Amino acid sequence: SLLVNAAGQPRKEKVKLPSSLQGRQPNSIPNKKTEDPVAGKVNTSSLATRQHLSGFHLIPPRVTLGVLKEGCTYAATVILKNVGVNFSRLVAAGLQVELEVEIFAMVIGGEDTGGLEEVSHDIEILTETETLLLPVRANILC
Repeated sequence: SLLVNAAGQPRKEKVKLPSSLQGRQPNSIPNKKTEDPVAGKVNTSSLATRQHLSGFHLIPPRVTLGVLKEGCTYAATVILKNVGVNFSRLVAAGLQVELEVEIFAMVIGGEDTGGLEEVSHDIEILTETETLLLPVRANILC
């Protein structure tokens, strides 16, 4: 309960709800609400009480590649799972698709720092309702 703890005593601190329970996805930007006449909608009475019926999860939610050797290509697999009940142009409801993230380790600027160069980028995945952000981090050995 949000008001009492497991022992039935009133909580001393406010419970912080995860963003997924607050009706928004972590690492995502909501898109403008537009009516799409060809989008699939499920309208059943058993789903009428739920609030959040669409969305995607990225598994894992971020990619950390560690230390990379300059001049080499590295890859990681991320799963994009449709956890909603509506089908999407990317993947049908309840299904998932594998995304391959590749990075070519290269230091930009031509300076040899003799150490590690940090690389950080957010890959944007545009869906019908939101833009998912997939953080990719690595360190390139110069």
